[in-house]
Amino acid sequence: MQPQQNFSAGEQFCAQCGSPMPKEMRFCRSCGNRLGEGPAEYTETVRLSGATASRAPGTTPFYPSVNAPLVQQPGGYKRRRRLGFTGTTWIWIVLVAFFATGGLMSAIKKNIGRPITVSFGQNRSYVGVDNFDTTDGGATFKNVEPPGGPADKAGLVGGDVVTSFDGHPIKEADEIMDLLGRTPVGKTVEVIYTRDGNFHNTQLTTVSRDEYNRLDREYSRRPEGKGYFGFESNRMTRLNDPSSKTYGVQIDYIERNGPADLFGIRKGDIITDFDNVPIRTPDEFLSRVRRALPYSTVNITLLREGQKMIIPVKIGKA
Repeated sequence: MQPQQNFSAGEQFCAQCGSPMPKEMRFCRSCGNRLGEGPAEYTETVRLSGATASRAPGTTPFYPSVNAPLVQQPGGYKRRRRLGFTGTTWIWIVLVAFFATGGLMSAIKKNIGRPITVSFGQNRSYVGVDNFDTTDGGATFKNVEPPGGPADKAGLVGGDVVTSFDGHPIKEADEIMDLLGRTPVGKTVEVIYTRDGNFHNTQLTTVSRDEYNRLDREYSRRPEGKGYFGFESNRMTRLNDPSSKTYGVQIDYIERNGPADLFGIRKGDIITDFDNVPIRTPDEFLSRVRRALPYSTVNITLLREGQKMIIPVKIGKA
């Protein structure tokens, strides 16, 4: 049903209830009738203060349902639109935000305030000792490793003090490490060192890191296994007494029924040599025991109550 129109005045009336309708309106504000489509589904009603609706004579006015929402007026109740997220969705949002924050913090830590580290490159020379430490007169180390390395071939042992390397005086451990960083791999250098207060010199040929790792790998994987003596290196005392010329390591513990015990080594013995190799640190003694072939016999030179003795010991297997 089409609305009645007053074409001369530019007005139209609702065909349902007869209420006036502005020409731009597509549905009646009184009864909800939509032009050409029947009654419209109302979702909100506009109420203007002081306004009255006129209707055609003989028609019944339309009153919106009390449940119909009102258009927001200034100072009135404002409805909030809620995001249509479920509880699971919120959990995922929180997790994504958490991991994103963690990634951001990691990036910041990597790029801001990173401490500057100094390390020697892979191409530096190696001499085959555990580590250098500063001591009186130069740089020392606890033991040579691995077997067959440059220091081992040069006759160095743990406790020796390097005073000169390739013609350069050594007073601190950092100095020899700096020289190793600048020494070409495979170069033969002169090493001057002290042992028991006496100066010695030897020739040493440096190796690369790959060669050092190869030697260590072959030693660690040798099929014969490692030697066993029946003592504890952390229960030994290093002796370095120039006045009595006593140099070596004192055994403070002997394992019962171990190789050392079975072959006559006693607690308190001062070991000076292991198969003719000078022993000056507990770490060097442990290294020599481990590299000895299991079930082989070695000569242990020791001091017992001031008397020098040589005791053959059959090495066990670790």
